[in-house]
Amino acid sequence: MQDDATKPHARDAEWLKPRADIAPNTAEYETLPLVKPTGFREYDARWLHFGEDEKTKQPVSEINLPGVRLLGMGLGTLLHEAGVRPAVVVGHDYRSYSQSIKQALIAGLLASGVEVHDIGLALSPTAYFAQEHLNVPGVAMVTASHNENGWTGVKMGMNPPLTFGPDEMGRLKEIVLSGAVQQRAGGSLHLHPEIRQAYIDDLIRRGGRLKRKLKVVCACGNGTAGLFAPVVLRAMGVEVIELHCRLDHAFPHYNPNPEAMEMLEDMAAAVKAHGADLALGFDGDGDRCGVVDNEGHEIFADKIGVLIARDLARKYPGAKFVADVKSTALFATDPVLKELGAETDYYKTGHSYIKRRTTEIGALAGFEKSGHFFFRPPLGLGYDDGIISAIAVLHMLDANPDKSMAELLRELPRTWATPTMAPHCPDEVKYDVVARISDHYHRLQEQGAEVAGQRITHINTVNGIRFTLEDGSWGLVRASSNKPELVVVCESPTSEAMMRAIWENIRDHLATCPEVGEYNQTI
Repeated sequence: MQDDATKPHARDAEWLKPRADIAPNTAEYETLPLVKPTGFREYDARWLHFGEDEKTKQPVSEINLPGVRLLGMGLGTLLHEAGVRPAVVVGHDYRSYSQSIKQALIAGLLASGVEVHDIGLALSPTAYFAQEHLNVPGVAMVTASHNENGWTGVKMGMNPPLTFGPDEMGRLKEIVLSGAVQQRAGGSLHLHPEIRQAYIDDLIRRGGRLKRKLKVVCACGNGTAGLFAPVVLRAMGVEVIELHCRLDHAFPHYNPNPEAMEMLEDMAAAVKAHGADLALGFDGDGDRCGVVDNEGHEIFADKIGVLIARDLARKYPGAKFVADVKSTALFATDPVLKELGAETDYYKTGHSYIKRRTTEIGALAGFEKSGHFFFRPPLGLGYDDGIISAIAVLHMLDANPDKSMAELLRELPRTWATPTMAPHCPDEVKYDVVARISDHYHRLQEQGAEVAGQRITHINTVNGIRFTLEDGSWGLVRASSNKPELVVVCESPTSEAMMRAIWENIRDHLATCPEVGEYNQTI
C-alpha cells in the first residue's frame, strides 16, 4: 500500500496519465500530458516535439511539456524504486527548445523528490563527466543528438558510466504510460556553472601537448560542440580551422552528424581549401567524432576505429575491443590486430549497448560505425566522448610523425563499404519488417541459394541480420533504435562491384515491403 506522501490524489489522475492523441494548438495540448509510446526506444527516449504532417501539412507532436514533466516524475519514481540515491545531473543541448524541455523535466524530477544538479548548456559527455565529478548517480541529458530540428530526447542513466538499456527503458515506459509516477517531498535544485570549465580542463589534461605540428579543421555543424572542441584542440597545440563552430540552433548548413555524407564532404572541402592535416567533425551533443584525411577522403568511423585499435594494441598487447554490427570486418580480419593478439567482439549497435558490453568483458575500448567510441581506464571513464576520440586520433598521429592520416589509412587492407543508409519505416512496424528480412536470408542460407553470386556462410542476428558471403563480403539490415527508420550497411573486401551487388540485392528485397519508404542517402 502506498504511503500517503506518495499516493496520487484522485484529482491528479487526469494529469498523471499521458495521452497519445492530443493535437497541437489546443487547450488540452497546453495542460494535459502527451507522450507517444514509441518514444521510449531501446536505450534512449526520442520524440518529435514539433513537426508537420507530410500529407495534411498540419502540426504534429509526439510529446509536449506536460508530457516531459511526467517523464521526469517517472524517472524519479524509477530511481526510488531501484534503491538508487535520488540525485540526477541534467543538461541540455543547443536547440531553441531544449532549455524548455529541460525545465519541464526538472519540474517532474523535483516533484518526485529528486536532488537535481543542473549543469546548463552541455554535451552529453559533459553530463557523464559531471556524474563522476559531482558523485551523482543519475543523469538525464536533454538532446536529440543528430536528429533533425523538431526532435527532442533524453539520455538517461543511474549507474555511471552506463546508460539505460532495454530493461530500464521498458520499466520507465511502464511507469510513465500507466500513470504510476509517485509524488514525493524533498526535491532540491543545485546549479553548477563551473562544470563546463572543469570538463574542458579534464580534456586538456588527457590531451596533453602534441609534439607534432598539426593543422586541423574542427567542424561542429553549429552544434553545442563548438563551445568545447576548438578550445581543447588549441590547448593541445593544434592550429585550428573552425568550420561552423558558431552556435546556431537553426543548423543553417546541415544537421551536425559526422556519419552523414553532407557533413563529411563539407569537411573534405575545408581540408583541401586550407591544406589541413585532417578534419575532425562532431555531432550535435558531442559524443561522436568523424574524420577526413589530409587528401580530403572521408573515412568512415569504423575504419578510424581499426586504426586506433592498432595503435592501442601496440601499447596494450592482447587487448580486447568491442565493435558494433555495422562496423567493418577488419576488426576481426586485420593481420596487424591478429599479430598483436587483439580480440574483437561484435555486438549490438547503440551507445548504451557498447558501453555495457565493454564493461562486461573488460574491453579496453569499443567502437561504433556511427562514431561513438568508448575508452575505458586507463584511457577514459567508459562513456562515449567525441573529443576524447579526437584526442586518440591526434595521439595516433603524434606517435607516427612521418606518416599522414592518408598514409596510415592506406596501411589497412582495402575494403569497399557503403555509408549508413536509412530507409524510412514506421516505429510501429520496423522490427516486424526486420524479422521478415531476417527470415528471407535465413531461407536463402538453408536452400544454398546465392546472393550476389555467392552463398551465405554465416549469419549474425545479435542486432537485426548481418549475413556474410564466401569471400567475406557482408550486408546488414537492422531497425534504427532512435528514429522511424531501418539501417542498411554493406562491405566487401574484394571489390566495389561486389559491395554494390549486395546492396542492390538488399534494396530490391526491401522494395517488396510496402512499409519501407524513402532513403536518407544511397550510393
